[in-house]
Amino acid sequence: MATGDMRLSVAHQTGFGLRLAVALSSPSSRFSSVNTVFSPLSIHVALSLLAAGAGGATRGQLLAALGGGDGPDAADSLHALAEQVAQLVLADGSEVGGPRVAFADAIFVDASLKLKPAFEHVAVGKYKAETWSAAEVAGQVNSWVEKVTLGLIKELLSRDSLDETTRLVLANALYFKGAWTEKFDESETRDSEFHLLDGSSVQAPFMSSRDDQYVRCYSDFKVLKLPYQKGGDKRQFSMYILLPEARDGLWSLAEKLSSEPEFLEKHIPMRDVPVRQFKVPKFKISFGFEASDLVKGLGVQLPFSPQAELTEMVDMPAGQNLSVSSIFHKAFVEVNEEGTEAAAATAMRIVLCSYTPPVDFVADHPFLFLIREDTTGVVLFLGHVVNPLLAA
Repeated sequence: MATGDMRLSVAHQTGFGLRLAVALSSPSSRFSSVNTVFSPLSIHVALSLLAAGAGGATRGQLLAALGGGDGPDAADSLHALAEQVAQLVLADGSEVGGPRVAFADAIFVDASLKLKPAFEHVAVGKYKAETWSAAEVAGQVNSWVEKVTLGLIKELLSRDSLDETTRLVLANALYFKGAWTEKFDESETRDSEFHLLDGSSVQAPFMSSRDDQYVRCYSDFKVLKLPYQKGGDKRQFSMYILLPEARDGLWSLAEKLSSEPEFLEKHIPMRDVPVRQFKVPKFKISFGFEASDLVKGLGVQLPFSPQAELTEMVDMPAGQNLSVSSIFHKAFVEVNEEGTEAAAATAMRIVLCSYTPPVDFVADHPFLFLIREDTTGVVLFLGHVVNPLLAA
């Protein structure tokens, strides 16, 4: 895949993830009052793999939502993106001084089914998926996820989440651990006021620093970039915090972020500037949810219906009766003075605000955050913090 093609595909992938984030963070969402974190990359890869096993209108819905388009090469573009991301972004960098990264795909198949050779070829060749013949699916999936995420996620599937009709589980898991390029001094961490969406406040531990920071200021929000230590390769991972000016501006900022695929790219801080007040809360989030309703809201409905055409996945006649019942997703993130540990099994005119350094960046009210690989633009994790004291 050429560099330009990959950039476009990554932009579509990011757009898909941001639409999910808006659905999670909207005031009408049942998750609007809790901290969230999820991996748009993980969900996108799982649905891309599902598209490889789909046909007809079901395949068309998946490709349209995932950004593959409707051309004859649409599915191949998605598979090529997954292969490139695995090679360029998700290789472990800990041995060369960079972040520890682990990602894996797996297909757990009931012993009564047989994968079609063409689907298995794509799954193993492009997605590097392991295939397992499973008699007791939930236990095997959980053991596999726990291993890939180094114990951070122990139970992706509960025992009652599957039943006797479960025949096949597509799973993936992602782990990330990175140290800040400039670590925060723990002795400078102080409790301070964090303002909640309901107008009340809590006392939470805030990290601070006197060093210059990558901050960019706009009329109604600010963006902070916190780079992770770089290894011996070209990759550069960073955490971004998007802070609305208004204490209740989280939801409108999420909508703004999803307004165009390249919104984030256009608003990234490119240089460090002197700061006056600089405070970022420590936080730890474990968040799991069943994602099928959100995915349906993005226009992907056929895979969940009796009319699902998952006919390219397993040999007939079983393939005619397959449909997706649930999408389980769970993610974890912890941000502290050392760095981050994380895991996961409208056209609008924006202007820079005028400011004279030094600037303030005080994240003392709800904000969005994400972890991104900057050379490719791939977003690994995305979420929001409404109360840094809530762990789950």
